[in-house]
Amino acid sequence: MPFFSCHLLFPTECRDEFRRLMTEAAKYEKKVMVLDFVTPTPQGSSWGLGGTCVNVGCIPKKLMHQAALLGQALQDSRKFGWQFTEEVKHNWMTMTESVQNYIGSLNWGYRVALRDKKVTYENAYGEFVGPHTIKATNKKGIEKLYTAERFIIATGERPRYLGIPGDKEYCVSSDDLFSLPYCPGKTLVVGASYVALECAGFLAGLGLDVTVMVRSILLRGFDQDMANRIGEYMKEHGVNFIREFVPIKVEQVEEGTPGILKVTAKSTAGDQMIEGEYNTVLLAIGRDPCTRKIGLDKVKVNINEKTGKIPVNDEEQTNVPYIYAIGDILQDKLELTPVAIQAGRLLVQRLYAGATTKCDYVNVPTTVFTPLEYGACGYSEETAVEKFGEENIEVYHSHFWPLEWTVPSRDNNKCYAKIICNIQDNERVIGFHVLGPNAGEVTQGFATAIKCGLTKEQLDSTVGIHPVCAEVCIQNHLKAHGILG
Repeated sequence: MPFFSCHLLFPTECRDEFRRLMTEAAKYEKKVMVLDFVTPTPQGSSWGLGGTCVNVGCIPKKLMHQAALLGQALQDSRKFGWQFTEEVKHNWMTMTESVQNYIGSLNWGYRVALRDKKVTYENAYGEFVGPHTIKATNKKGIEKLYTAERFIIATGERPRYLGIPGDKEYCVSSDDLFSLPYCPGKTLVVGASYVALECAGFLAGLGLDVTVMVRSILLRGFDQDMANRIGEYMKEHGVNFIREFVPIKVEQVEEGTPGILKVTAKSTAGDQMIEGEYNTVLLAIGRDPCTRKIGLDKVKVNINEKTGKIPVNDEEQTNVPYIYAIGDILQDKLELTPVAIQAGRLLVQRLYAGATTKCDYVNVPTTVFTPLEYGACGYSEETAVEKFGEENIEVYHSHFWPLEWTVPSRDNNKCYAKIICNIQDNERVIGFHVLGPNAGEVTQGFATAIKCGLTKEQLDSTVGIHPVCAEVCIQNHLKAHGILG
């Protein structure tokens, strides 16, 4: 029974933060081990080292979003003088092969990094069997026991299913989509999460017939003004929306790659039923933490029984002192890979380098890679009103037209930016939101300024770079609510 004096880093769905966390722990000459095992999806999809973000999340999502943007750029290019006569069409298999080849190179790089840092790696499923002890089961069913001084759980999440006839048999999730061995064709996306809208957006951008079925609101947890603007933009660009309906049955009409599926859905506002036929049904209704089958009950780690999330203190420590948790499985914390990377790095530094800095879960920037990209940092308008009172906040906003979009004459007055300020705190910026090209690149810099206490006056006194989208946020370009028509 090997003993690991440092951490037994313990992901069953290993994420990218673990490569950095493991090397951080190894840097302090601690004996480190990682367990990583991917349970195949109902459709049989699996992947290599690197976890959700690298294999079935951020990386392939952004690359396929880029593929869609290139399609739009081809259309725009004619107005800029580019001439081409041959028919331009998209090849799904060429794209997925290129994306998967790149992901494969990342998988290999992580294996090399672990080896170089002398981190023990096992492709095995880990579960606690007693205090300081876990059982690791590999794909051949061979079991080994390991003990460790400390454990870090970062098992991540997997897509949720509807629990209706035909969902696991015939539907795919985002865990399947990015390596799907055929073009999905006419697609129904079920859900209104960022995963749902991002996937719907790039599929439509590749020229596919896409419908999004929404139970209630778009982008729950995000600023609803911005979410609704995204929905309107997508609708104007060919994405169909079915609002206030949920599927109750999926049936296979015809086999094939893709085949034909019949979806029966019921209204959430009444008894109305509808039916439709699609080649592919993509479920993006949320993700559930992988915490219920890793033996946490054997070591008495508390979890939220309803959600499966793990509550921790401000140092990522569970109720069991030698067990820590980071990432998407944490209760009431942001589900973002860079947040987990930061939390894990700081945790190891506190444990072994005498540091005291804790992870800041406030003012974290993020981007939703919908066709009209959405960058955000800080409070949504709804949350700001709730926390500070409507009379104590001021919202400044403006539409804008990217210069690159003027020559092809598209989407005037669709890009939008707004900042939310706390009047009682010298108009400090507490929320930043932008819809437009390269929204993530724009948001990243403003996020640093917000973390440093940015005020509206400082924004107004900053010289802009012309002509770029980000300049709309400075030098008094943003007007208070009620002024803009």
